Amino acid sequence: MKRYCLALDLKNDPALIAEYEAYHRAVWPEILDSIRGAGVTACEIYRAGNRMFMIMEVGPDFSFERKAAMDAANPKVQEWETLMWNYQQAIPVAKPGEKWVMMDKVFSL
Repeated sequence: MKRYCLALDLKNDPALIAEYEAYHRAVWPEILDSIRGAGVTACEIYRAGNRMFMIMEVGPDFSFERKAAMDAANPKVQEWETLMWNYQQAIPVAKPGEKWVMMDKVFSL
């Protein structure tokens, strides 16, 4: 089992943050199916202010390239991503067009 940690910001607006969290209390079933179908076995998102951290655990068949290709071919995932981008913004270190940014591990116990 491999674990990835990623970061993304929300727009710093309490009303938008509340809407974003409401969507994530009732994620569309097609999105959950897509995440699982890509090989993600567990996924959690945490928020501090407008900064979010996602922790994903993935199976041996997971790859970001495969997931990106699956997402690009899935109209419902594209609809979700377009909707979520109304609430999200890239963190300062993100490359152009990059949303969730991979974090570097700096400590492990």
